[in-house]
This record gives sequence, C-alpha cells and structure tokens, in this order.
Amino acid sequence: MSAGGAALAPLRVRGFSWYLASRTANLVGTSAATVALAFAVLDLGGSATALGQVLAARVVPMTALLLFGGVLADRLPRSLVLQGSNLASALLQGLTGALLLAGVRELWPVVVLQALQGAASGTGFPAMAGMVPTLVPAEQLQRANALVSMTRGLATVVGPGLGTLLVVTVGSGWAVLADAGLWALAALLLLPVRRAVARPAPPTSRPSVVRDLREGWQTFRGTPWLWVVVTAFALLNAVWGGAWLTLGPALAEDTVGRPAWGWVLSAEAAGALVATAVLLRVPLGRPLRVGMPAVALLGLPLVLLGGGSPAWLLVLAAVVAGVGLEVFGMGWNLAVQEHVEPAQLSRAYSYDALGSMALVPVGQLVAGPVAERFGLAPVVLAGGLAVAVIALATLASPDVRRLPRAPSLHGAADPATVAPG
Repeated sequence: MSAGGAALAPLRVRGFSWYLASRTANLVGTSAATVALAFAVLDLGGSATALGQVLAARVVPMTALLLFGGVLADRLPRSLVLQGSNLASALLQGLTGALLLAGVRELWPVVVLQALQGAASGTGFPAMAGMVPTLVPAEQLQRANALVSMTRGLATVVGPGLGTLLVVTVGSGWAVLADAGLWALAALLLLPVRRAVARPAPPTSRPSVVRDLREGWQTFRGTPWLWVVVTAFALLNAVWGGAWLTLGPALAEDTVGRPAWGWVLSAEAAGALVATAVLLRVPLGRPLRVGMPAVALLGLPLVLLGGGSPAWLLVLAAVVAGVGLEVFGMGWNLAVQEHVEPAQLSRAYSYDALGSMALVPVGQLVAGPVAERFGLAPVVLAGGLAVAVIALATLASPDVRRLPRAPSLHGAADPATVAPG
C-alpha cells in the first residue's frame, strides 16, 4: 500500500467514516456558534463578566454529568449515547437561536438553555471520546486519530469564519440555528454506525453506578501520568477559559476587530491541520514528553493579544499554537487509548474531562472582575505566561517524561460499540 493509501486506511473500516462525518458536522456548527454566542452577549449589552457567566453556565452542568456519561458509555452502545446527546443539543441550540432571532433582551433565558445544552454535551462526550479505538484495528489507531484531528481542524477553520460572516451579515441568531441543524445532521449520520453495531452479550451481573465510578477513580488515581497531566490542565484550562474565551473577544473588539478575531480562531485550526498532515505519517515515540512542551505554545497568542500586537502577527501565533495543541492532542489520545483497559476507557476519559474542566467556570467567572480591576490587556498577557509555565511544569514528573508507546490493548472491538469492517 502506498504511503497515502496507508494514511487513509481507517476510512475503509466500516463505521469509522460515518462517525468521522458526524463529528465533523458537529464541530463546524459548534465552532460557528461559539463565535456567535460571544458577540450575541456583547450585542445585548453584556460585558466580559456577563460573557463569562454565559460560558460558565454551559460548562458547569457539562462537567457535572461527565462521570455519569462515562458510566453510561461503558454500559450501552456508545453510538446510541452519542446520538441521543446530539439530538438533545440540536433542540436546545434551536431554541437558543429562535430566542436571539425573536429579539430577546435579557440574558437569563440564554443562560438556562446553554446550561441544558452543556448537560447534553457532558453526557455524550465520554462516548464520543471512547469510540475511535473500537472502530479501527490497533495498528491504524494513530492514523485514525490523525484523521479525526484533520477533520476537526477543517471544521474549526470553516466554523469561526462562517460564524463571523453570519454575525456581521444576518446576525448571531442564524449562526446558532445553523449549529442546531448541524447537531441534528450529526445524529443522523450516526445511524449507519449503529447498524454496524454488534449486539452486546447480556451481562451476567449489573454492577451499581457507584461501583463503576469507583473502578474508574481507582484507575485514574493509580495512573500517575494521567492525574498529573489532568491536574495541570485543570489549572491551564481555567486560565485559558478566562483569558482567551472570555476576555479574548472583548479585547479583540477593542484592538484587531471582530472580523480579524474570526481569522485568528481559524488560523489556530489551520496550524492544527499542518500538524495533523505530519502526524499521519510520523509516529510519536514518547507522546507526553513531546506533547507537553507543544501545548505550552498556546500561551503565545495570549501574550501577543495582551501586548497589543497587530492582527497579522496574532494570526501567525495562532497557527503556531494550533500546531502545538494538535501535537499534544495526538500524544494524549494515544497515551490514554493504549494504556487504559477498553472496558474502562470512557470512564477514564470522563475523569480526564472532569478534572480538566473543573476550574474552567472559575476562570470564566473571575476573569471579568479581575480585568475590570487590572485591565483587559495585562490580564490576557499574564494568562499567556501562566499557560506556558503550567504546561512545562508537568515534565518534572518522570512518569510524564518517560511514558512510551505501548502495544495496543484494543486488539478486539468493544461489543458495546461497533466491530471493524
């Protein structure tokens, strides 16, 4: 098989290409809606503090339901759990878009709907994260992850630009409605994956949810590299959520402008695409020793935005940050997928996501008041420096530095999902 053919081999596996199409549709809409919601809040007269409240309203219930979602995805067909989550999100985003188009003047209905949408996403995320290693043969795992990342990059290149275009032409409500339609499409595209599902054998016993959670916690606590990196990301994501997601749009509106901010967000995704093209062919040896310095590059666009750099330089920095984020993402997925037992994979991802996101609402809620006290630009700049320091500090752990690639634990497909074709 040629190098190009080998790189695309996972697309010939039954179910994976449909999963990939579903995930891509979801991400295009979500990335467009993220831009639209940010500027919708500002258009309603909200401040950076109000935007932080809207974002936190989504993250809090999403985080709260991650562990339940992990147990659910390790018990039921993961494609079914994900499909239900997508349909619920389609309904809730549709209601949000309708409110915006109707000219809602208060933020609280948007906050409530985004909280419910976060709950739906939290239930479905562990299923989505745990599906890839059960859809492809073990030897194709890195390539499959790279293809997922490539489509994610394409989606997030298109999404912010699409969202910005809709915001400046027809308004933020239409961008959110487009997201609702794409959530529904994502659910439909999972139907062929569900048809390929091998029916799981009836369980001999049904352990309690508490026992399932305890088993997942024991796996998490007993894996040093896992909890060290997740702890670091709890801090890193709090800073990122506050400085970039909450303060970034407000500072960009005063400096580079709304259209340029859309280009910056798309540039980050473009950098990820560049990294993905390389990772389709170049294997990672020690995934976290490479990945953690790479993720430190996320601090660069924050430093430049806070320092008042011109838009073109901010776009270049976003490309570099996208490369770093993609290298880390590949390393992290390989580490988890190759070193965690298949039956506990979704629970491991749920503990990972819970820990990584636990402090995001704190960062989003605190960022606005802190920026009002010290100024938008200094807080954003300090956030960029903090991101780099936190990421590099994880390398002090030998378990993080030395973690190797391992023979895959996923030699057979998970009967609760789908068998390779």
